Amino acid sequence: MSEANKQPQYSADSIQALEGMEHVRMRPSMYIGDIGVRGLHHLVYEVVDNSIDEALAGHCDEISVTINEDNSITTEDNGRGIPTGMHKKEGVSALEVVMTKIGAGGKFDKDSYKVSGGLHGVGVSCVNALSEQLKATVYREGKIWEQTYERGKPLAPVESVGTTDKNGTVVTFKPDPQIFQQVLEYNYETLSQRMRELSFLNKGITINLTDKRRKDEQGNDVYDKFHSEEGLKEYIRFLDDNREAIIQEVISMEGEKNGIPVEVAMIYNTSFNENLHSYVNNINTHEGGTHLSGFRRGLTTTLKKYADNSGLLDKVKVEITGDDFREGLTAIVSVKVAEPQFEGQTKTKLGNREVSAAVSQSVSEMLENYLEEHPNDAKSIVQKVILAAQARHAARKAREMVQRKTVMSGGGLPGKLSDCSEQDPTLCEVFLVEGDSAGGTAKQGRDRNFQAILPLRGKILNVEKAMQHKVFENEEIRNIYTALGVTVGTEEDSKALNLEKLRYHKIVIMCDADVDGSHISTLILTFFFRYMKELIESGYIYIATPPLYLVKKGAKKSYAWDDDQRDRLQQEYGAGSSVQRYKGLGEMNAEQLWDTTMNPEMRTLRRVTIDNGGEADRIFSMLMGDEVPPRREFIEKNAIYANIDA
Repeated sequence: MSEANKQPQYSADSIQALEGMEHVRMRPSMYIGDIGVRGLHHLVYEVVDNSIDEALAGHCDEISVTINEDNSITTEDNGRGIPTGMHKKEGVSALEVVMTKIGAGGKFDKDSYKVSGGLHGVGVSCVNALSEQLKATVYREGKIWEQTYERGKPLAPVESVGTTDKNGTVVTFKPDPQIFQQVLEYNYETLSQRMRELSFLNKGITINLTDKRRKDEQGNDVYDKFHSEEGLKEYIRFLDDNREAIIQEVISMEGEKNGIPVEVAMIYNTSFNENLHSYVNNINTHEGGTHLSGFRRGLTTTLKKYADNSGLLDKVKVEITGDDFREGLTAIVSVKVAEPQFEGQTKTKLGNREVSAAVSQSVSEMLENYLEEHPNDAKSIVQKVILAAQARHAARKAREMVQRKTVMSGGGLPGKLSDCSEQDPTLCEVFLVEGDSAGGTAKQGRDRNFQAILPLRGKILNVEKAMQHKVFENEEIRNIYTALGVTVGTEEDSKALNLEKLRYHKIVIMCDADVDGSHISTLILTFFFRYMKELIESGYIYIATPPLYLVKKGAKKSYAWDDDQRDRLQQEYGAGSSVQRYKGLGEMNAEQLWDTTMNPEMRTLRRVTIDNGGEADRIFSMLMGDEVPPRREFIEKNAIYANIDA
């Protein structure tokens, strides 16, 4: 008998209501993070999580997500269907309980679901509360059941509207503009990244994503199908597609240790970066936790033991540390935990102590077997570790040079930095400006009380292709470290930052609005992503948006940030209007730069966030790495137009 058949019946009595949902609409950010772009997309993830839970329980293998023409979302699965029978305690259909009670659902009944995705279990009822309208259709026990809601309230009882020979749940919802006042439009790429990620994390499931708002070249709705037979092994190959592997195949394992399902996949490449991605119940644990520390311990202990026994370290004069074993490593750790305990700033750090030992033992066994069976790969890995150790010793000297110049060690600020007078970091901002010319204009136009200017000469080092000591030896990068006031790290963790010493809580990248400016912005972002990721995760990194055009007619003038805006202004001003194209920041005078790009009352700053660590890692390695074809393909796909000056 299958595991699924042994489980107790999933019926109306399996549904437990924990608390009311009255203040979801009053405090939506408590439930979905925010009411901006991230929160809007989180609604989709909550509904899809229900279907994934059905898949984890062995009752569903296909999920479909559709963005409709009116920007509503429809999700459908072929699971058992939400129970529709009468709920004894609540006196209404179990479907209505699930849809209208926060925390209600089979996932709180351990007999129904062993493991549940999602962080807080607020589920589809939260989505219902924040939707202008939601319709639930359930195919179950030969009947079709329906109920429609407005802003979380049922318009009528659950009713049977027909018969069927299939099972499953369909939910269509439209986010409420009263809640999501700034953004209501779904981004296809954002949803596709998450659906792809879910397909890798739950192999064997098919996830369909359709966008009815757009057509492809054949005139059909834009569509993607995500399905993975190999799971994390396939995910690793996807993430490392733009890097050169130094071993023949992906090292992987899948099993259960101490009652905890553990899945791990890893590979070594020629890069100088460590790329670890960890998941608990399909949630990306950005801040790590016990499963990640278990992985690191298992990896370091097993590799060090092998390296010592092999004799390959006999002539090595430098000491090997844990960091050295992880250079050039791309790895994914995915665990399923029945009752996860989350902590940390964003509640994405796993705290369950029992998970650490389970992952550590799993990784040790996996590596011992692989190293024994693949001696050539084992030798390549140890040689990579030795090179990393030697490079780290060179980096130590370069790092100490930066440390001597940082504020905390008593050194002065960079000579190029024009600092602000305000001392409170929460009120201060620094502009990293491309070139001395634009830097000079920015110094004249700024508000000296709270705005600092750091001009950067030319294009900074591409850290994606540089060894660590070369990064710390680079003058422009040293100036960034010193100006920000953060420490460079320690021997144990060479990229750890002391955020308490950060001198500015707004770090604004301000480059020309052209191809070169975009390249410089990407170089700076690559540096922050690889060496100061905490700054991005804490929301301190921004990109300025200088205008492209100045449209004038007589005494009237307006700025335009894109071609459409320019055309509208020209039409509005009529005949005789003139257009000035800004090729660079230096073409604006100080007053214009202040008015358009630096004045907090007028400017538009774009905050840099990481929604998907794996996807961000893949894109940076593609854009800034050695492989040219994927970079060309990405640019051709994503560049709407490019004005390249001769």
